[in-house]
Amino acid sequence: MTRTRIEGLLAAFPKLMNTGKQHTFVETESVRYVYQPMEKLYMVLITTKNSNILEDLETLRLFSRVIPEYCRALEENEISEHCFDLIFAFDEIVALGYRENVNLAQIRTFTEMDSHEEKVFRAVRETQEREAKAEMRRKAKELQQARRDAERQGKKAPGFGGFGSSAVSGGSTAAMITETIIETDKPKVAPAPARPSGPSKALKLGAKGKEVDNFVDKLKSEGETIMSSSMGKRTSEATKVHAPSINMESVHMKIEEKITLTCGRDGGLQNMELHGMIMLRISDDKFGRIRLHVENEDKRGVQLQTHPNVDKKLFTAESLIGLKNPEKSFPVNSDVGVLKWRLQTTEESFIPLTINCWPSESGNGCDVNIEYELQEDNLELNDVVITIPLPSGVGAPVIGEIDGEYRHDSRRNTLEWCLPVIDAKNKSGSLEFSIAGQPNDFFPVQVYFISKKNYCNIQVTKVTQVDGNSPVRFSTETTFLVDKYEIL
Repeated sequence: MTRTRIEGLLAAFPKLMNTGKQHTFVETESVRYVYQPMEKLYMVLITTKNSNILEDLETLRLFSRVIPEYCRALEENEISEHCFDLIFAFDEIVALGYRENVNLAQIRTFTEMDSHEEKVFRAVRETQEREAKAEMRRKAKELQQARRDAERQGKKAPGFGGFGSSAVSGGSTAAMITETIIETDKPKVAPAPARPSGPSKALKLGAKGKEVDNFVDKLKSEGETIMSSSMGKRTSEATKVHAPSINMESVHMKIEEKITLTCGRDGGLQNMELHGMIMLRISDDKFGRIRLHVENEDKRGVQLQTHPNVDKKLFTAESLIGLKNPEKSFPVNSDVGVLKWRLQTTEESFIPLTINCWPSESGNGCDVNIEYELQEDNLELNDVVITIPLPSGVGAPVIGEIDGEYRHDSRRNTLEWCLPVIDAKNKSGSLEFSIAGQPNDFFPVQVYFISKKNYCNIQVTKVTQVDGNSPVRFSTETTFLVDKYEIL
């Protein structure tokens, strides 16, 4: 078929189609259009009139299931951004005009093509590089030792190249080799990957290598607009980026709480443990003799414990944190834990965020409904990531309804449900998806979040000096984060 013929058939399609039907077809004198609406887009198959329409409809369904595998939203710009991935996947379904006998899991395997030989080769090469570096360090140490021994005995150090300057050249070469090795062996901080594919791999079929980069550069030079992929950075990693530092006063307090929680899939809190601490940092010695006014509005029975050097009677009577000896000062330019607390319970009403996961078996696998609900209205949870494990080798889930966004990690076989904020205005939400598997495949569900409001509502309201009781300016940094949060 010529390009003109194909463009003519596609141009005629909008004039022929009927709207309002999920699966339908329309025929002309020579061809049949089998199509399916997908939100604002259409998936269209153009076949001959003597083609088996039942097989065509099954092929159409497989095409429509492939698209969510690569595109997070059924929008034109998302389709354009992943057009090559879609073309490669479509090519596995239809070859030379005929349907291939493949399913979604096989399409994923064929397009990724991970190479076991490549992994073995890379492991062997890394081992050889480590051994070579160790040998270089050993040789460099031997050269340095020989040079030192020669200097002690007043002899010329062994050199490379002879003549009168052999000692100098030998010493400088040894030093140069040592410096090079030490410099090379320093741990390097790896930058965040810009693409999910990582470095180019020689034995990985379909990997993005230098040829692809050169091709993209050539397209750019010809005036083509190339859209960069935004899927490289994992959401769960993006959530762990530190927030910008706040303006720290001379007296700064860091209030940190960590929660460990385990729930059963059928309800019931198996264990919840929360640890909190107030860390005091003083950067100016003139504010060393101070007292912290603590306000404790917790009603859950939290256990408080002060530092041994803190006056416990003063804290019990007046909720003031000060040293036993008021003439002494708090340490300067160091973080000092002055108060810590602990809460351990199995009371379900104390759960800050409840997660209900309902997998139900269907004819083609499992329909999974998962929902969240914020139990503490005063909390504001940021960068929430709910991670659901998936069965391996069955492809991507088909997303039904979702509040927020999602990301499918095919290597770790997980579905990450990402919500930027959960608060009193956004207390609940749900996610529905379908995938092959058994109900037990979707546990344990793991939750991660971070909050600038603490759970136990223990705050420092005022800081005063011991002498004169005059107020002192201070800053506070509050963090409530997850150590482990699982639904088993």
